[in-house]
Amino acid sequence: MRLLAGLGFLSPFVLAALGLGMQSGFFARYGEDGVHLALVGLGALTGLTTTSLVIWLYMRLWFGRLIRATEKIAEGNLDVRVMERGGGLDGRLAKAINGIASLVAERTESATVDKLTGVANRQQLLAGLFSEVERASRYNRPFSVAFVDIDHFKQVNDTYGHAAGDIVLRGVAQTIANNLRSTDLIGRYGGEEFMLLLSETTAEDAAVLSEKLRNMVQRQRFNVDGNPALNVTVSIGIAGGQGPALRVDSLARDADAAMYSAKSLGRNQVYVFAEPDDDARIPRAPISPAGREIARQVGRIAREAAQSALTALITPGPHSNGQPSAMIASIAIRMARHLDLPEAETERLRVASLLHDVGKVAVPDEILEKPTALTSAEWRTVVQHPRIGQVIIEQATSFKDAVPIFLHHHERYGGHGYPFGLRGNDIPLGARIIAIADAYDAMTHDRPYKRAVSHDMAIKELRRHAGTQFDPELVNVFCELFASSPPQMDPAAIAPQTPLTLHHRRLRPDDDENVAYFDEGEVAAS
Repeated sequence: MRLLAGLGFLSPFVLAALGLGMQSGFFARYGEDGVHLALVGLGALTGLTTTSLVIWLYMRLWFGRLIRATEKIAEGNLDVRVMERGGGLDGRLAKAINGIASLVAERTESATVDKLTGVANRQQLLAGLFSEVERASRYNRPFSVAFVDIDHFKQVNDTYGHAAGDIVLRGVAQTIANNLRSTDLIGRYGGEEFMLLLSETTAEDAAVLSEKLRNMVQRQRFNVDGNPALNVTVSIGIAGGQGPALRVDSLARDADAAMYSAKSLGRNQVYVFAEPDDDARIPRAPISPAGREIARQVGRIAREAAQSALTALITPGPHSNGQPSAMIASIAIRMARHLDLPEAETERLRVASLLHDVGKVAVPDEILEKPTALTSAEWRTVVQHPRIGQVIIEQATSFKDAVPIFLHHHERYGGHGYPFGLRGNDIPLGARIIAIADAYDAMTHDRPYKRAVSHDMAIKELRRHAGTQFDPELVNVFCELFASSPPQMDPAAIAPQTPLTLHHRRLRPDDDENVAYFDEGEVAAS
């Protein structure tokens, strides 16, 4: 190429020299033969110059294209393809370049993409994790990691076969991948577990995104042999931070721990990892040994009679003492259907609505019905009831999926609730719905310490506390449904009850620990 370019470059100078020689009579000295010789040389040189230029231009255009394609492949652009012209050397070279690009792309995909799900594999994930943490640390930017685990996936494989399990894995992975930003990355971490790398994202924003993804997966249906409308749920754990405080090992460990917390709290929810804060305004509401023992005993009753036993157990008490409320259940069901929640989620919410205060069986009547302010010791007894309810429902295996709602229905959207002081979307959706329904029901009924208020006043109070005590979006849903007229009780909210007789005596306070207890044999189904 350089030789041809040089010939083309020197030819004009040689032609100019020949022209000057002819004009000066230099070739005339040799007679007519000299002139003819000069003309022949001039013609030959002109042809050589033209040929050199044509060849140089051809090679510049065609082989330059091949060279640029090769350079792009070397830079990592594996989608480059060169037009193959004929079977000559240039065509063979183009074909070879295309083959190299295809082979490198195939090998790269094999090394970075999980073949079953089509998302990044573990090696690519870890490389991306290190890269994102380094970038966030350098520029002091937020970054979050989420672990996503498919609930009861082994049961899917065992019931419908591994082919169905593969369909579920691909479907969940692609649903999540299609709803992430281009700057985010999803990969298969192992088995039925995926990792999300969420750049420029705080843990709070990651929780909002994860809650949306959880609902999308829950609404998805898979057509597998034996079940054309199979659906699954996911549990998601999140850990995040900002700048130099980020560490690869701690991010992965904490997100994994948060995911297992989500599963242990009943699955199908999002949980954000947070370091314990002993100085927080709201304590972790510990449950006393006596309260735990009460929960275990009531839980044994619940296992035997499930919803019938629990409903009958708390029905005799006053309205404010945890009595099953068809009104709360009716409101919760109406809101769930307005939000287009799946039937399984709606049913879980219905059960939790009826029994959300079942833990109050361990709180003495004199505390629940006290018309004046509670002492610190009495308040410590009251705040145990969500934890006691959790243990009761964990014992009643048919209600295990509703455990997170029982446990967190007294959390506050802005924090400072109990028993864990969760905030925002860290609080399960069902618990946020019940918090609104329960507050409305409480405000519109007389309590020992407070007179009932009107429907309009209750609506006003819900709106006033939206964003602090209640989820503002759910308050809007409630007001959209009921602002113009009070909610009406739906008989279908309470399922038909199995006849059950309970020999029940209200709990007595324990003098040493200010908690209630059951005597052996005093609560039994006949």
